[in-house]
Amino acid sequence: MVFKRLLGSLGVGGPTVDTVLDPAPVRPGGTLTGQVHLQGGNADHDIEHITLELVARVEAEHGDGESEGAVVFERVTVGGGFRLGEGEHRSVPFGLTLPWETPITELYGQALGIVLGVRTELSVAGAKDKGDLDRLTVAPLAAQEHILEALGQLGFGFRSADLEYGRIGGTGQQLPFYQEIELTPAPQYAHQINEIELTFLAHPGGLEIVLEADQRGGFLSEGQDVLTRFTVGHHDMRDWNTEVDGWIRQLAERRASYTSHHDHHAYGGHEEHRSFGPGMGTAVAAGAAGLAVGVVGGLVAAEVVDEVGDFFEGDEEED
Repeated sequence: MVFKRLLGSLGVGGPTVDTVLDPAPVRPGGTLTGQVHLQGGNADHDIEHITLELVARVEAEHGDGESEGAVVFERVTVGGGFRLGEGEHRSVPFGLTLPWETPITELYGQALGIVLGVRTELSVAGAKDKGDLDRLTVAPLAAQEHILEALGQLGFGFRSADLEYGRIGGTGQQLPFYQEIELTPAPQYAHQINEIELTFLAHPGGLEIVLEADQRGGFLSEGQDVLTRFTVGHHDMRDWNTEVDGWIRQLAERRASYTSHHDHHAYGGHEEHRSFGPGMGTAVAAGAAGLAVGVVGGLVAAEVVDEVGDFFEGDEEED
């Protein structure tokens, strides 16, 4: 999807910008490539800089409520310092390295409901305009794919995914938000666990996995959230089904309450309380074929595309 418009800050006759991303799959830590196409207006213009922003739709919890908004999590200048002649067409190629913690938006081509975009800012003779916005699709790293596939084969199902503003204590998290992938329990764990929340925190040396379980309460007892962390290398060769099943067993057996503040998610200096439930992108429970078997109604991909336009265009109007 490409959104192209006249640069409003320059008025009628100003240059236009159209950013086109290369179709090759991009993964966290990888290089996003493409070209920024500029079309000159009815006069010469000095292009001071062309800057690309990576933008995410992120949820934030505060008190008893929740809000969402756009968060810029990377900003890179890819060109500038030249004069664009009247009516001239010029293309500026670019390569932008994605942060390692960039959320994944799809699994085996199946959209997860995460909204990311690449926004282009053009600075022309002191006037700035965010003139182009494109949907960004991010595929999983090999280790992420192995873990998600193992969960699917063990009988866990994809419920929803979102981005939460805040930090997970005791981790090496770098971005101001993190991705949560919510899973329904496999049958063998359904009597112990209501839901599993999975977060990947990638870095150059490997992957940190944070698993949180919303556990079922027993007679005269309340359910509780428990959390465990694991690390793997990007190219580890493991029996992933056995490895991941061991993680889940360990998580299910940890019923004691945590006492350290590092054992909880934190937001704004306080323990974060989250509500659970299906959201956009809810998929059917997956079996041996993996998590991305199917989507309710087959409408998720279209909804994601529409929301990219509605959400980010609305954000631009507020700037």
